[in-house]
Amino acid sequence: MPITINTNASASYANFHMARNQSALQKSLTRLSSGSRITQPIDDAGGLAVSLKLQSAITRLDGAQKNVQNAISFLEVQDGVLESAGKIMNRMIELKGLSTDVMKNSSDNANYNREFTDLQQQLFDMGALKFNGVSLFASTTTRDGGNNAVFNNLNQDLALDNTVDVIVSSEGNAGPKVSVNKSMLFSALTITTNNVSVSAAYTNALNGSMANQGESNSGVMTFIADSSTSTINLTDISVGVFTQAVQNIATLRADNGASMSRLRFASDEMARQQSNLEAANGRIIDVDIAAESTRLAKYNVLVQASASMLAQANTQPDIALMLLR
Repeated sequence: MPITINTNASASYANFHMARNQSALQKSLTRLSSGSRITQPIDDAGGLAVSLKLQSAITRLDGAQKNVQNAISFLEVQDGVLESAGKIMNRMIELKGLSTDVMKNSSDNANYNREFTDLQQQLFDMGALKFNGVSLFASTTTRDGGNNAVFNNLNQDLALDNTVDVIVSSEGNAGPKVSVNKSMLFSALTITTNNVSVSAAYTNALNGSMANQGESNSGVMTFIADSSTSTINLTDISVGVFTQAVQNIATLRADNGASMSRLRFASDEMARQQSNLEAANGRIIDVDIAAESTRLAKYNVLVQASASMLAQANTQPDIALMLLR
Protein backbone atom coordinates (compact mmCIF):
# COMPACT_ATOMS: atom_id res chain seq x y z
CA MET A 1 0.00 0.00 0.00
CA PRO A 2 1.53 3.34 -1.03
CA ILE A 3 2.33 5.93 1.60
CA THR A 4 0.64 9.27 0.83
CA ILE A 5 0.16 12.62 2.53
CA ASN A 6 -2.74 14.29 0.63
CA THR A 7 -5.15 11.37 0.97
CA ASN A 8 -5.52 9.25 4.10
CA ALA A 9 -7.98 6.55 2.99
CA SER A 10 -7.72 4.61 6.24
CA ALA A 11 -8.68 7.65 8.27
CA SER A 12 -11.61 8.36 5.94
CA TYR A 13 -12.93 4.81 6.28
CA ALA A 14 -12.50 4.87 10.05
CA ASN A 15 -14.29 8.23 10.26
CA PHE A 16 -17.17 6.95 8.09
CA HIS A 17 -17.74 3.88 10.26
CA MET A 18 -17.42 5.89 13.46
CA ALA A 19 -20.11 8.35 12.27
CA ARG A 20 -22.43 5.49 11.28
CA ASN A 21 -21.92 3.70 14.58
CA GLN A 22 -22.44 6.96 16.44
CA SER A 23 -25.77 7.48 14.65
CA ALA A 24 -26.89 3.93 15.46
CA LEU A 25 -25.85 4.41 19.08
CA GLN A 26 -27.84 7.64 19.29
CA LYS A 27 -30.92 5.96 17.80
CA SER A 28 -30.63 3.09 20.28
CA LEU A 29 -30.35 5.53 23.17
CA THR A 30 -33.46 7.41 21.92
CA ARG A 31 -35.48 4.20 21.66
CA LEU A 32 -34.53 3.04 25.14
CA SER A 33 -35.18 6.43 26.71
CA SER A 34 -38.60 6.83 24.99
CA GLY A 35 -39.67 3.19 25.13
CA SER A 36 -40.79 3.41 21.50
CA ARG A 37 -39.41 1.50 18.56
CA ILE A 38 -40.61 4.20 16.17
CA THR A 39 -39.29 7.61 17.22
CA GLN A 40 -39.57 9.27 13.81
CA PRO A 41 -41.33 8.44 10.53
CA ILE A 42 -38.13 7.21 8.89
CA ASP A 43 -37.98 4.32 11.36
CA ASP A 44 -41.24 2.74 10.06
CA ALA A 45 -43.60 5.02 8.17
CA GLY A 46 -46.29 2.38 7.67
CA GLY A 47 -46.16 1.20 11.27
CA LEU A 48 -46.38 4.79 12.51
CA ALA A 49 -49.52 5.42 10.41
CA VAL A 50 -51.21 2.31 11.79
CA SER A 51 -50.19 3.24 15.33
CA LEU A 52 -51.69 6.72 15.01
CA LYS A 53 -55.01 5.22 13.88
CA LEU A 54 -55.01 2.78 16.78
CA GLN A 55 -54.21 5.53 19.27
CA SER A 56 -57.10 7.60 17.91
CA ALA A 57 -59.50 4.67 18.31
CA ILE A 58 -58.24 4.08 21.87
CA THR A 59 -58.84 7.73 22.75
CA ARG A 60 -62.36 7.65 21.32
CA LEU A 61 -63.16 4.46 23.23
CA ASP A 62 -61.93 6.07 26.42
CA GLY A 63 -64.28 9.00 25.85
CA ALA A 64 -67.18 6.66 25.06
CA GLN A 65 -66.52 4.73 28.26
CA LYS A 66 -66.71 7.94 30.28
CA ASN A 67 -70.04 8.71 28.59
CA VAL A 68 -71.37 5.28 29.48
CA GLN A 69 -70.27 5.66 33.10
CA ASN A 70 -72.06 9.02 33.25
CA ALA A 71 -75.19 7.39 31.81
CA ILE A 72 -74.99 4.65 34.45
CA SER A 73 -74.70 7.34 37.12
CA PHE A 74 -77.76 9.03 35.62
CA LEU A 75 -79.74 5.80 35.86
CA GLU A 76 -78.54 5.15 39.41
CA VAL A 77 -79.71 8.59 40.52
CA GLN A 78 -82.99 8.08 38.65
CA ASP A 79 -83.51 4.71 40.34
CA GLY A 80 -82.82 6.26 43.73
CA VAL A 81 -85.62 8.77 43.16
CA LEU A 82 -87.94 5.98 41.97
CA GLU A 83 -87.13 4.01 45.10
CA SER A 84 -88.06 7.02 47.21
CA ALA A 85 -91.27 7.43 45.21
CA GLY A 86 -92.12 3.80 45.96
CA LYS A 87 -91.56 4.40 49.67
CA ILE A 88 -93.83 7.44 49.51
CA MET A 89 -96.54 5.35 47.84
CA ASN A 90 -96.20 2.71 50.55
CA ARG A 91 -96.62 5.41 53.16
CA MET A 92 -99.70 6.68 51.33
CA ILE A 93 -101.17 3.18 51.36
CA GLU A 94 -100.46 3.01 55.07
CA LEU A 95 -102.22 6.35 55.59
CA LYS A 96 -105.20 5.04 53.64
CA GLY A 97 -105.41 2.04 55.95
CA LEU A 98 -105.07 4.17 59.08
CA SER A 99 -107.81 6.52 57.91
CA THR A 100 -110.30 3.64 57.71
CA ASP A 101 -109.89 2.79 61.37
CA VAL A 102 -113.29 3.28 63.00
CA MET A 103 -111.53 4.27 66.21
CA LYS A 104 -110.09 7.40 64.55
CA ASN A 105 -112.03 10.62 64.85
CA SER A 106 -112.29 13.36 62.23
CA SER A 107 -109.31 15.24 63.66
CA ASP A 108 -107.11 12.15 63.32
CA ASN A 109 -108.23 11.62 59.74
CA ALA A 110 -107.54 15.28 58.95
CA ASN A 111 -103.97 14.84 60.16
CA TYR A 112 -103.56 11.75 57.98
CA ASN A 113 -104.99 13.62 55.02
CA ARG A 114 -102.63 16.57 55.56
CA GLU A 115 -99.63 14.26 55.33
CA PHE A 116 -101.20 12.57 52.31
CA THR A 117 -101.53 15.86 50.41
CA ASP A 118 -98.01 16.96 51.37
CA LEU A 119 -96.63 13.71 49.97
CA GLN A 120 -98.34 14.41 46.66
CA GLN A 121 -96.49 17.72 46.39
CA GLN A 122 -93.25 15.93 47.30
CA LEU A 123 -93.79 13.53 44.39
CA PHE A 124 -94.23 16.50 42.07
CA ASP A 125 -90.96 18.03 43.29
CA MET A 126 -89.15 14.73 42.79
CA GLY A 127 -90.41 14.51 39.21
CA ALA A 128 -88.71 17.83 38.42
CA LEU A 129 -85.24 16.76 39.63
CA LYS A 130 -82.26 17.00 37.28
CA PHE A 131 -78.87 15.35 36.92
CA ASN A 132 -76.22 17.87 35.91
CA GLY A 133 -78.87 19.97 34.21
CA VAL A 134 -80.55 17.01 32.47
CA SER A 135 -84.05 16.15 33.63
CA LEU A 136 -84.22 12.74 35.31
CA PHE A 137 -87.73 12.03 34.11
CA ALA A 138 -89.49 12.29 30.77
CA SER A 139 -91.62 15.24 29.85
CA THR A 140 -95.23 14.66 28.87
CA THR A 141 -95.97 12.57 25.81
CA THR A 142 -97.40 13.83 22.57
CA ARG A 143 -100.59 12.15 21.47
CA ASP A 144 -103.44 13.60 19.42
CA GLY A 145 -101.49 16.85 19.14
CA GLY A 146 -101.54 17.54 22.87
CA ASN A 147 -98.98 17.43 25.65
CA ASN A 148 -100.60 14.66 27.63
CA ALA A 149 -98.74 12.20 29.84
CA VAL A 150 -99.44 8.56 29.11
CA PHE A 151 -98.01 5.66 31.07
CA ASN A 152 -97.16 3.15 28.39
CA ASN A 153 -93.80 1.47 28.78
CA LEU A 154 -94.26 -0.25 25.40
CA ASN A 155 -94.58 3.04 23.51
CA GLN A 156 -92.26 5.44 25.26
CA ASP A 157 -91.23 6.77 21.88
CA LEU A 158 -94.37 8.89 22.15
CA ALA A 159 -92.72 11.02 24.82
CA LEU A 160 -90.98 14.32 24.33
CA ASP A 161 -87.43 14.40 25.68
CA ASN A 162 -87.81 10.88 27.02
CA THR A 163 -84.58 9.27 25.78
CA VAL A 164 -80.86 9.86 26.07
CA ASP A 165 -78.65 8.37 23.34
CA VAL A 166 -75.36 6.99 24.67
CA ILE A 167 -72.54 6.26 22.20
CA VAL A 168 -70.98 2.86 22.91
CA SER A 169 -68.23 2.57 20.30
CA SER A 170 -65.20 4.36 18.88
CA GLU A 171 -67.15 5.27 15.73
CA GLY A 172 -68.99 8.21 17.33
CA ASN A 173 -72.42 9.03 15.96
CA ALA A 174 -71.87 6.59 13.08
CA GLY A 175 -71.52 3.67 15.49
CA PRO A 176 -74.00 1.84 17.74
CA LYS A 177 -75.86 3.68 20.48
CA VAL A 178 -77.92 2.73 23.50
CA SER A 179 -81.13 4.71 24.00
CA VAL A 180 -81.74 5.16 27.72
CA ASN A 181 -85.35 5.91 28.60
CA LYS A 182 -86.08 8.61 31.12
CA SER A 183 -88.65 7.17 33.49
CA MET A 184 -92.16 8.55 33.05
CA LEU A 185 -92.80 9.12 36.75
CA PHE A 186 -95.71 11.55 36.37
CA SER A 187 -97.49 9.21 33.99
CA ALA A 188 -96.89 6.21 36.24
CA LEU A 189 -98.61 8.02 39.09
CA THR A 190 -101.66 8.89 36.98
CA ILE A 191 -104.21 6.06 37.06
CA THR A 192 -107.27 5.77 34.85
CA THR A 193 -110.64 4.55 36.03
CA ASN A 194 -114.02 4.10 34.38
CA ASN A 195 -112.49 3.62 30.92
CA VAL A 196 -111.46 7.29 30.65
CA SER A 197 -108.38 7.74 28.42
CA VAL A 198 -105.27 8.70 30.35
CA SER A 199 -104.31 11.40 27.84
CA ALA A 200 -107.54 13.33 28.32
CA ALA A 201 -107.94 12.63 32.02
CA TYR A 202 -104.36 13.54 32.89
CA THR A 203 -104.82 16.98 31.38
CA ASN A 204 -107.84 17.49 33.60
CA ALA A 205 -105.86 16.30 36.58
CA LEU A 206 -103.07 18.80 35.95
CA ASN A 207 -105.61 21.58 35.58
CA GLY A 208 -106.98 20.72 39.01
CA SER A 209 -110.44 19.86 37.69
CA MET A 210 -110.42 16.56 39.56
CA ALA A 211 -109.43 17.98 42.92
CA ASN A 212 -111.70 16.85 45.73
CA GLN A 213 -113.61 14.60 43.33
CA GLY A 214 -114.13 10.91 43.80
CA GLU A 215 -112.62 8.52 41.30
CA SER A 216 -116.04 7.39 40.19
CA ASN A 217 -116.72 10.89 38.88
CA SER A 218 -113.34 11.97 37.55
CA GLY A 219 -112.22 8.79 35.80
CA VAL A 220 -108.60 9.45 36.77
CA MET A 221 -106.43 9.60 39.85
CA THR A 222 -103.05 11.32 39.99
CA PHE A 223 -100.75 11.21 42.98
CA ILE A 224 -98.82 14.32 41.97
CA ALA A 225 -99.76 17.90 42.71
CA ASP A 226 -97.91 21.11 42.03
CA SER A 227 -99.90 22.93 44.73
CA SER A 228 -102.21 22.23 47.61
CA THR A 229 -105.22 23.20 45.49
CA SER A 230 -104.72 20.32 43.05
CA THR A 231 -104.28 17.53 45.59
CA ILE A 232 -106.68 14.67 46.21
CA ASN A 233 -107.88 13.46 49.59
CA LEU A 234 -107.69 10.03 51.17
CA THR A 235 -111.42 9.63 50.86
CA ASP A 236 -111.26 10.18 47.08
CA ILE A 237 -109.20 7.11 46.30
CA SER A 238 -109.40 3.34 46.65
CA VAL A 239 -106.73 0.79 47.53
CA GLY A 240 -106.83 -0.60 43.98
CA VAL A 241 -105.58 2.69 42.56
CA PHE A 242 -102.67 2.64 45.01
CA THR A 243 -101.82 -0.88 43.90
CA GLN A 244 -101.72 0.12 40.23
CA ALA A 245 -99.46 3.11 40.96
CA VAL A 246 -97.02 0.93 42.91
CA GLN A 247 -97.01 -1.58 40.04
CA ASN A 248 -96.24 1.23 37.58
CA ILE A 249 -93.28 2.38 39.65
CA ALA A 250 -92.05 -1.23 39.84
CA THR A 251 -92.24 -1.37 36.03
CA LEU A 252 -90.20 1.82 35.75
CA ARG A 253 -87.54 0.43 38.06
CA ALA A 254 -87.42 -2.79 36.05
CA ASP A 255 -86.92 -0.80 32.83
CA ASN A 256 -84.25 1.23 34.58
CA GLY A 257 -82.44 -1.92 35.68
CA ALA A 258 -82.56 -3.36 32.16
CA SER A 259 -80.98 -0.22 30.71
CA MET A 260 -78.33 -0.19 33.42
CA SER A 261 -77.48 -3.83 32.75
CA ARG A 262 -77.09 -3.20 29.03
CA LEU A 263 -74.84 -0.20 29.65
CA ARG A 264 -72.63 -2.20 32.01
CA PHE A 265 -72.17 -4.91 29.39
CA ALA A 266 -71.44 -2.22 26.79
CA SER A 267 -68.85 -0.70 29.13
CA ASP A 268 -67.21 -4.10 29.66
CA GLU A 269 -67.10 -4.70 25.91
CA MET A 270 -65.49 -1.30 25.26
CA ALA A 271 -62.92 -1.96 27.99
CA ARG A 272 -62.07 -5.26 26.31
CA GLN A 273 -61.76 -3.56 22.92
CA GLN A 274 -59.56 -0.87 24.40
CA SER A 275 -57.25 -3.46 25.96
CA ASN A 276 -56.94 -5.32 22.64
CA LEU A 277 -56.22 -2.12 20.72
CA GLU A 278 -53.60 -1.06 23.25
CA ALA A 279 -51.95 -4.47 22.94
CA ALA A 280 -51.98 -4.22 19.13
CA ASN A 281 -50.53 -0.72 19.25
CA GLY A 282 -47.86 -1.87 21.70
CA ARG A 283 -46.72 -4.63 19.35
CA ILE A 284 -46.18 -1.99 16.68
CA ILE A 285 -44.71 0.90 18.62
CA ASP A 286 -43.06 -0.50 21.75
CA VAL A 287 -39.35 -1.25 21.80
CA ASP A 288 -37.94 -4.62 22.83
CA ILE A 289 -35.82 -3.54 25.81
CA ALA A 290 -33.65 -6.69 25.85
CA ALA A 291 -32.84 -6.57 22.13
CA GLU A 292 -32.29 -2.82 22.13
CA SER A 293 -30.01 -3.03 25.18
CA THR A 294 -27.90 -5.57 23.29
CA ARG A 295 -27.70 -3.22 20.30
CA LEU A 296 -26.74 -0.35 22.59
CA ALA A 297 -23.83 -2.32 24.00
CA LYS A 298 -22.79 -3.35 20.49
CA TYR A 299 -22.75 0.17 19.05
CA ASN A 300 -21.09 1.57 22.15
CA VAL A 301 -18.18 -0.82 21.62
CA LEU A 302 -18.08 -0.10 17.88
CA VAL A 303 -17.98 3.67 18.45
CA GLN A 304 -15.04 3.30 20.83
CA ALA A 305 -13.27 0.92 18.42
CA SER A 306 -13.88 3.30 15.49
CA ALA A 307 -12.48 6.20 17.47
CA SER A 308 -9.40 4.19 18.35
CA MET A 309 -8.85 3.09 14.73
CA LEU A 310 -9.32 6.68 13.51
CA ALA A 311 -6.66 7.82 15.93
CA GLN A 312 -4.27 5.18 14.59
CA ALA A 313 -5.09 6.02 10.96
CA ASN A 314 -4.28 9.66 11.61
CA THR A 315 -0.73 8.68 12.59
CA GLN A 316 0.07 7.25 9.12
CA PRO A 317 1.18 10.60 7.60
CA ASP A 318 3.85 10.76 10.29
CA ILE A 319 5.59 7.83 8.59
CA ALA A 320 5.88 9.87 5.37
CA LEU A 321 7.43 12.75 7.32
CA MET A 322 10.01 10.40 8.79
CA LEU A 323 11.05 9.38 5.26
CA LEU A 324 11.50 13.04 4.26
CA ARG A 325 13.98 13.82 7.05
